[in-house]
Amino acid sequence: MPQTVCPAAGTMFTPSGFNPHLARGPGACLAEGPPITSASLDTLIQHLVPTTDYYPEKAYVFTFLLSARLFISPPELLARLCETCIKQQQLDQSPLDMAKVRKFGPKILQLLTEWTETFPTDFREEKMVGLFKDIIHRIAPCDEAYWKTLSQVLQTLNQKLAAIAQGEECIVKVNASSVSSISDKLVAFKTKSPPIQKEMLSICNDPYTLAQQLTYIELEHLSHIGPEEFVQAFVQKDKLDSTQPCFSEQKKKTTNLEAYVRWFNRLCYLVATEICMPAKKKQRAQVIEFFIDVARECFNIGNFNSLMAIISGMNMSPVSRLKKTWGKAKTAKFFILEHQMDPTGNFYNYRTALRGAAHRSQTANSNREKIVIPFFSLLIKDIYFLNEGCANRLPNGHVHFAKFVELARQVGEFMTWKQMECPFETDRSILHYLHTAPIFSEDGLYLASYESESPENQVEKDRWKALR
Repeated sequence: MPQTVCPAAGTMFTPSGFNPHLARGPGACLAEGPPITSASLDTLIQHLVPTTDYYPEKAYVFTFLLSARLFISPPELLARLCETCIKQQQLDQSPLDMAKVRKFGPKILQLLTEWTETFPTDFREEKMVGLFKDIIHRIAPCDEAYWKTLSQVLQTLNQKLAAIAQGEECIVKVNASSVSSISDKLVAFKTKSPPIQKEMLSICNDPYTLAQQLTYIELEHLSHIGPEEFVQAFVQKDKLDSTQPCFSEQKKKTTNLEAYVRWFNRLCYLVATEICMPAKKKQRAQVIEFFIDVARECFNIGNFNSLMAIISGMNMSPVSRLKKTWGKAKTAKFFILEHQMDPTGNFYNYRTALRGAAHRSQTANSNREKIVIPFFSLLIKDIYFLNEGCANRLPNGHVHFAKFVELARQVGEFMTWKQMECPFETDRSILHYLHTAPIFSEDGLYLASYESESPENQVEKDRWKALR
């Protein structure tokens, strides 16, 4: 990140409590003056507090609520927010200034509603819900509608939390039902015995249908990933912060993010397994051509994560060494897809295609054209290097807010894509196979590969002998 400027605290706020130069959107600033790129944590918290004539911009609310958890726990932040509101609006006085509270009430309700909608898992803690109820109880006497709004917000929140819990239960069930690997010892006898599992082509032989089902799984995983997981994945002790980290290992919830990475790895190994499994060269070539077509359909849909998993599976050494098999397959389309996902130039071709898909999504009329599923590992890598490349705090103790504006831009874009509902009908038999079909371990893949096409050099011969 470029060198940042730290204005004096006195320049932070106009008399109304609003600073027009604080970033208005991800990476945006106004022309009237330089954007504020850092501030003390107290100042940033103050900027979050609504008043009778001020409400923080939505982009600021998302950016700060996303990043503040690195410096202060959500319950502590909400407690400070409520405490400040009570003092400023004199909500602990009796009688209340009804006219003043009626102007302030809708603003605090809106802020807390945005918080529950965007970061619902913060409200798994009873303390968060208690603080929410307390502040609304204080303003409720001046308008009964606040009680109704509170009830509606809490009802929606409970539904979201129930859906999240259900999604996490599904992850556990899928992990439990998924067979991690086929017994490697069985592979050596595959040419002398019937197939030890069903094959993908017997379940689904239409590339477009399989691409649709893969897209369904991808969107299902994305829907469960909260924005806070991107921050919590890389949380670490801040060298310039004398306080304790806000997260213990138990509270660093990244369950859904980790499950999504496991899905990518499973798909890689499933593709490689499907190719190495058949005994005959012609059948293996047929499987290769099938997955090339599936990958192309994923690209056309905008499902870059499944596309990359398929390419990665086909490029695993046990698969790529099958030269006779590849020689029999039509691979022109594969090389085109490989070019699209080429890591050269920091994945320049892929990033160009992703921007194209994002633009299509913004202007699309049908849900089918709105799908954007990024190559997730690269998104994680980008966020990781953003985190590693910039300190969270500057030497003067100020929060490096410019860093978190960029973080919010990347995560916010992802949040837009993940909200897309899958427009394709589900096929339970295909989904079940994708989740539970046995896959080879790395050793199993090599053993199957050597059984299909004999070792070509001494290193391969020695490995084959050791595996057998």
